[in-house]
Amino acid sequence: METSKKRESSISSFDRSKSYWNEAIPQTSPFPTLAENLETDVVIIGGGLAGVSTAYCLSKAGKKIVLVEDGNIGSGETGHTTAHLVTALDDRFTHFVKLFGKEDTRLILQSHQAAIDFVEKTVKEEKIDCQFSRLPGFLFRHPSDDKEVLTDEFDAATEAGLELKILDRIPGMMNNQEACLEFPDQAQFHPLLYLHGLCKAIEKQGGKIYTNTHAAIINADGIITEDGWIIKADDIVVATNSPVNDLVTIHLKQNAFRTYVIAGPVEKDSVPHALWWDTGDHDVNKDFPPYHYVRLFPFNDESDLLISGGEDHPTGDLPKEDHNEATRFQRLESWTREHFPLKEITYHWSGQVMEPVDSLAFIGKNPMDKENVYIITGDSGTGMTHCTIGGLLICDLIMGIDNPWERIYRPSRMTFSSSPVFFRSLMRGIKGLLTATPGDDRVKELEAVNPGEGKICQIDGHRCGVYNDPHGAMNIVSAKCTHLGAALHWNDAEKSWDCPWHGSRFAPDGQVINGPANRNLPLYTLSDEIPLERKGE
Repeated sequence: METSKKRESSISSFDRSKSYWNEAIPQTSPFPTLAENLETDVVIIGGGLAGVSTAYCLSKAGKKIVLVEDGNIGSGETGHTTAHLVTALDDRFTHFVKLFGKEDTRLILQSHQAAIDFVEKTVKEEKIDCQFSRLPGFLFRHPSDDKEVLTDEFDAATEAGLELKILDRIPGMMNNQEACLEFPDQAQFHPLLYLHGLCKAIEKQGGKIYTNTHAAIINADGIITEDGWIIKADDIVVATNSPVNDLVTIHLKQNAFRTYVIAGPVEKDSVPHALWWDTGDHDVNKDFPPYHYVRLFPFNDESDLLISGGEDHPTGDLPKEDHNEATRFQRLESWTREHFPLKEITYHWSGQVMEPVDSLAFIGKNPMDKENVYIITGDSGTGMTHCTIGGLLICDLIMGIDNPWERIYRPSRMTFSSSPVFFRSLMRGIKGLLTATPGDDRVKELEAVNPGEGKICQIDGHRCGVYNDPHGAMNIVSAKCTHLGAALHWNDAEKSWDCPWHGSRFAPDGQVINGPANRNLPLYTLSDEIPLERKGE
């Protein structure tokens, strides 16, 4: 067997469905790839909203910063969000009061309010044209949920400091005349336009940004890139959705979920500009009821773009009744058409949500690491505000400024009163790790994998993931996640290999798409002389 020294790393080679947001930004990166050794005050790994917000806050505070991103700015989960900026938190105030108590729940609310205010203020100060707007949000009960869910949430949110209204019917929705809660002063924006606006401000403040630069080694001294360039730094911030520098600790305290999005035109002004959320379908899954979230965006003179998301499930773990991930898109379309006058679907994409044990992000010093290594992870479905909170809090920590949020967001915390559902999900992941061959007993040979399919196969004693592209070319990779060796699952809708334990995802040719894995899957090729030859890793 031979191993090539290096395989080209480019997320753009992965055939992922593009979100609507991608159309408004350059297709080629305006930022260079790192090609020299550097020294800086702070190095930030990750070019999504968490990393860029942190870089902006620190550079504005006078720190010398370098930000590296292994794809393009916003090419990760920030570019696959629906960009709600909310205080109507996904996991509900009733849940937070039970876990954290009333005082800490008020702090949690205040942090999300501060995040929205910060975005609004920054948009004005930096003159960022990203269609930021304030608007109301409406929370309504899914028919499968308890009848008291809205009144309980009203009481808990009001006590935390929100001023809510109970409405007799849901504005803007068809075929649903039930009551709802109105959350005032929510917000929305175009996430990638905002992100690129922050990047321009960072460069004006002297910060440096490098894209297509993979941090292969991360430690308390800085980073070493895949090409061997070294960045030495006093402080290190890992903002990669799921932290790629952490092997076990944080990954035992959060799980990864896939979430799905469709978008299409509706007649201009036929639907009010607002946000909508239901409380989740408890008939599908009582432990993790998949819920729906909807917003509008200005599209053209005749239409607005309706953006509808939901139908979440644990990454790499679909129920038996779902044939593949495409089933979730179909369900989402049916639900959306039932409630909104959607003309057609012009965009579809999916994203990854990290769900912490107690539904609150992990922001601060990385557990069991040196004091100068920080992480931001655990968006819990409210990534836009959690990422912004991350930038504000990490900046204060590095600058030595006391922040009342430090204690509640500290990554070393463990909430023992958290739901047993989390631990059942953890056991599901451990089972996946120990599984010899997840699988499909019908697939025993390469010939059984049709063009466009991906399946797990046994080849010459090796457990492999095989993807037969539409042109008949075979991509054969190791079927073990490079993070902790869990057995991978083929995501047919997104054409990716997904890890059911901690949410790592890989392109058909094994390139890392999502951490915590920080190494590509070994890629193999078939030859006449050697049945299975390692091509690179």
